[in-house]
Amino acid sequence: MALKRKQKEAMLESMHGKFARSTALVMVDYSGLKVSDSDSLRKTLREIDAEFRVSKNTIYKKAVEGTQAEVIKDLFEGPKAVAISYGDPVAMAKVLVNFTKANEALQIKGGVLSGKLIDAAGVAALSAMPSREFLLAQLLSALVATPTAFVNVLAGVPRKLLYALKAIAEKKA
Repeated sequence: MALKRKQKEAMLESMHGKFARSTALVMVDYSGLKVSDSDSLRKTLREIDAEFRVSKNTIYKKAVEGTQAEVIKDLFEGPKAVAISYGDPVAMAKVLVNFTKANEALQIKGGVLSGKLIDAAGVAALSAMPSREFLLAQLLSALVATPTAFVNVLAGVPRKLLYALKAIAEKKA
């Protein structure tokens, strides 16, 4: 019995650490999901710095205490699994939403993003957002566009002067 308790304590501590360092998490109902489908989902999530965990609800409830995911504590009822993202939450949401379209056995119930509870529609809206890299690229292009346009305006005056001098030189030649 002592070994079992130590295993549970180790699992609890591990889950608490995962919830504490997560950027987002999504709770799903996995009843009826085939093991092969679950394995493919786990593999896909691992590629994007996320993971899919199945555990007892009592362990989940204790593990979220003191973390930003504590707001989801009341939703742990029935067979639930958690997808935990350590990187880009949008990528994880996209993988889960696309997976639920192909596998009706997996149903998104809600999630946590930056310490705020979101419902299944919120997870779907999160999956519709562009990726972090795309948003950073847009921001960079906006930041670069203003100085570039300013330099072009400043260079326009000498450029027009050169065109005028060249036209005068061609006219005299």
